Amino acid sequence: MPRVPPITGKSDVPAQYHAVVDDVVGVFGQIRGPFSMLLHSPKLAEKMLGLVKFNRDESIVEPQLRSVGILASVREREAAYVWAAQVGAARRAGVPEATIDLLRAKGDPAKLPPDERNIVTYVRQLVRSNRVDQPVFDALKNRHGEQWLVELTVIAHYFGVLSGVVNAFEVPAPPDGDKLPG
Repeated sequence: MPRVPPITGKSDVPAQYHAVVDDVVGVFGQIRGPFSMLLHSPKLAEKMLGLVKFNRDESIVEPQLRSVGILASVREREAAYVWAAQVGAARRAGVPEATIDLLRAKGDPAKLPPDERNIVTYVRQLVRSNRVDQPVFDALKNRHGEQWLVELTVIAHYFGVLSGVVNAFEVPAPPDGDKLPG
């Protein structure tokens, strides 16, 4: 049970923010997870929703590699809700089941193909120490370019923010979603 009542519809926010609720429903089909908490601050939810749209529709980071970065980020943060929500998206984006299994287990990224390995290492280093070793940084920048690397970095941290929200407010993972180890 979340620590504060989740926002579930327009009746839970002042009328002046009903359009924000409509926008959230338009993006996700319903109000759920982190946005059930973020809507306690409708203006903040509105701004965060802009990043969802950018990540989905405008980022130059390919969906499969974006999903690898997202899963690496949320796994490091032990965010059961966000993990469960993102595993399905990762599968639809073509992330191999072996990669998902390795991330779930916090396994050795050396077993992954070079792009995935470098993304997982990059994200783990960022989350764990707020720094990235130069060879990992250079490998991704040289392969994908500066804009790509900036976007991957922000995507990983955006999902870190979502992870922090669901963890702080104890938003339970969907019962039918992919589970993190106990």
